[in-house]
Amino acid sequence: MSLKKTMLSKLLGFGLGAFICVSAYAVDPVVEANADAAVPKESMFQAGRSYIARVSDRLADTVTGKSEELINRAMEVIGVRYRWDTELPQSGLDGSSFVGYVFKDKLGFLLPRKSTQMSRVGKPITREELQPGDLVFFNTMRLTFSHVGIYVGDNKFIHSPSKGTNVRVDDLGSLYWDKRFDGARRLDGSDNLNDSERQELLNEVKNLKRKSRNL
Repeated sequence: MSLKKTMLSKLLGFGLGAFICVSAYAVDPVVEANADAAVPKESMFQAGRSYIARVSDRLADTVTGKSEELINRAMEVIGVRYRWDTELPQSGLDGSSFVGYVFKDKLGFLLPRKSTQMSRVGKPITREELQPGDLVFFNTMRLTFSHVGIYVGDNKFIHSPSKGTNVRVDDLGSLYWDKRFDGARRLDGSDNLNDSERQELLNEVKNLKRKSRNL
């Protein structure tokens, strides 16, 4: 079985409501399959909420427990050129697609496509609370949360800055980034996406499942 097929085959489940994610670590297909048979119809809603909670807990644990692997994967993409609206390193990555690629490739987590949408996923944290693997946001276009990167520790973050540059590590304390820092989020399974954004992410989940079946 090819590596691509193996990876896509692992993207088998999602938590919708608190946060939509696709995770090889978060899905328990046996439990999910048996849930429909074992739970009465009148309590399916409660069962669904319980399942989402379990997925969310595993999401938070996995990001925290695998932050070093996540950062290492991000570092491997250093030098890839910036290119708007692409999703693979071979063709280039913009700011949000770089973050989305690293999380999906390394942890199997599907994040929204836009940095403004990513800013509504997870728990808001202060600059003093930052840990490796947290998302950091900046106002680079006179628009809040218009750029995103991944915090790597020691007051540094990795990102794909802008046209004509490559994926690189920068210092949060530098004059440019310090002035434009717009907040940070920790992926803990929560979100405040609107219905259309949630549906957009769900459609992407379905497309990934369809692609894995066609391999």
